[in-house]
Amino acid sequence: MLVDSVVVDIVLRLGALPALGSDVRVNESSSSPGGGFNVMASASRLGLPAVYGGVLGIGPFATMARDALSEEGIVVALAPAMGLDTGFVVALVEPDGERTFLSASGAESTVTASQLDDLDITESDVVYFSGYGLLHESNAKAMRDLLARLPEETVFLFDPGPLVPDILPEHLDAVLQRVDWFTCNEREAELLTGREPLPGAHDLVTRLARGSVIVRCGARGCVVALRDGAVRELPGFAVPALDTNGAGDCHVGAFAALLMGGYEPYTAASWANAAAALAVTRRGPATGPTMTELELFMRTRPHEGGAS
Repeated sequence: MLVDSVVVDIVLRLGALPALGSDVRVNESSSSPGGGFNVMASASRLGLPAVYGGVLGIGPFATMARDALSEEGIVVALAPAMGLDTGFVVALVEPDGERTFLSASGAESTVTASQLDDLDITESDVVYFSGYGLLHESNAKAMRDLLARLPEETVFLFDPGPLVPDILPEHLDAVLQRVDWFTCNEREAELLTGREPLPGAHDLVTRLARGSVIVRCGARGCVVALRDGAVRELPGFAVPALDTNGAGDCHVGAFAALLMGGYEPYTAASWANAAAALAVTRRGPATGPTMTELELFMRTRPHEGGAS
């Protein structure tokens, strides 16, 4: 499983967003690897071996990311970028859970096509990257070249991320021509289609050349739109949420692991809802469950998610 970027998340919890020119005290702060790390950690804990096919840098953030990848058993495939540290994302979290992001790029934005040429991708692999990988011209070219040489049977997942309006149309079109699973949250689906999740998922799937769509709806679950025209809402699981940061990434990684593990798409998506529900009951961005934890959860609440 390959992803485009690992960054460091700096999470600041505060009473309200600062007014222009003001200073606001932070109630709580934390820092940990995020971005593609969350997706890979979620997938790895559910049995899908993960390989990081992006670039780390040299510096304190890169060291934090490299140590976390090693702890999760995730292989780093490419050499580090000298003279650059790994980038970071500042997440401002308000009391109601609303999040505002500030992103600063680093070594992860320097991927080249020649670097990705060295990756050995087979027909049994799943490749994932997000819209962040298409925001920098070097990365976008590398990712598009990668897509052009993927084996036909290789499963490709894509999540546009919150900066979807900033992705150049030609880059997004290249993704839509090859993607097998296009997964996004309801805000991103509305940005792309102007519609709510159910009709939005239907509209999105008609834009794909071969793939299907998942629209994540937070605690409400998700909508799955298959290539054959079937559209189904899969309810979420009611849990006491402590931290929603990284829940979407957990869902993506869990779905990839379960799909590649032989689960049919509706069941994989429903269990991914459960994985994300478990993740938000724990503080931290990479809090996805193990398979043992997920199976125990599903045994106690087998019908709540709406799939069998």
